[in-house]
Amino acid sequence: MPKSQRAREAGITFDGLPTGPLNAITDVPGVTVGQVTLHDDDHAPPIHTGVTVIIPHPGDLFNEKLPAAVHTINGFGKAAGFEQVREMGTLETPIALTNTLCVGRAWDGLVTWMLARHPEIGTTGPSVNPLVAECNDSRLNDLRGRHVTAEHVLQALEAAAPGPAGEGSVGAGTGMVCYGYKGGIGTASRQVTRYTLAALLVANFGSREQLTIRGVPVGRLLQMEDAARNRGPAPTPGSVVIVLATDAPLTDRQLGRVARRAVLGLARTGSTVSSGSGDFVLAFSTAQKIRQPEPGRLLEFTCLPDGHLDPFFQAAAEATEEAVINALFQAAPVKGPAGQSVPALPVDQVVRVFTARSGQRKVHL
Repeated sequence: MPKSQRAREAGITFDGLPTGPLNAITDVPGVTVGQVTLHDDDHAPPIHTGVTVIIPHPGDLFNEKLPAAVHTINGFGKAAGFEQVREMGTLETPIALTNTLCVGRAWDGLVTWMLARHPEIGTTGPSVNPLVAECNDSRLNDLRGRHVTAEHVLQALEAAAPGPAGEGSVGAGTGMVCYGYKGGIGTASRQVTRYTLAALLVANFGSREQLTIRGVPVGRLLQMEDAARNRGPAPTPGSVVIVLATDAPLTDRQLGRVARRAVLGLARTGSTVSSGSGDFVLAFSTAQKIRQPEPGRLLEFTCLPDGHLDPFFQAAAEATEEAVINALFQAAPVKGPAGQSVPALPVDQVVRVFTARSGQRKVHL
């Protein structure tokens, strides 16, 4: 079975809402994704890291802000810019995802990009609020080397494009580990009537025995075989960053409600959210751009009634769940320091176990 297959293509079935055409965050019109991936096995320790950027719309983000919200599932993280989003309910820059010790460098890259486009920042206008989130990739990457630079962020921004977004061991996901297997970037989308809600995340959490795929305890079943071969499960890593995008007209308060449902998708995959895990959700809507009104004029917003949000709650859970599984299915194995290798998910075996168990048949590993 080709490793390039996503979960659905490999035979994993997902019920619920329909997906968008790409089943990706780029199904939301105007959203683009760019990534820079760094690999150097000859460096000591090896370098396996990168940066992923999301540009929410192709226009003037600084002067055409978007409604946004942040939800903290577990606050053991080093995100930048999130507190202002909580306070003001808007975003005004692209979103950068990278490793823990490169948050500052990613922040610097976003500032450089924004300053080049807005001479008013820090002079006649206000400052700017770059958004950066992180996961710790030190198990496979030379974290102390801080190899992601501001220039890499600029390269990712220039490369940002619509269409399929790379998944697995790419960009910010290059050195990440999920459920004891190689993790990384994952994305998925759902359609709610004429709107789309989509997720892109960095999957870097969970232990092998927790892994659950569509209700099947895949991790425990695979662990039985590992024990038979005298191989123990990989240590538990931590953290997930989830970005939710939608073209539905939602306020920042409503986006916060949607963001809080993403954890339901994590739970479906087996996550219980560990104490040392930095787990954040950033949600935004592209439906309305917030421009500074002329003096004496009021801002006007159109939004869906709260009573219409239930399908979006469902979409947030479903897209998050499938994005995690896609990250696992797409990730290639990576060798870290001292030759320590994190294997890719054994896709053929997982599909066989899933098919047998979901069909109420007994399977022998």
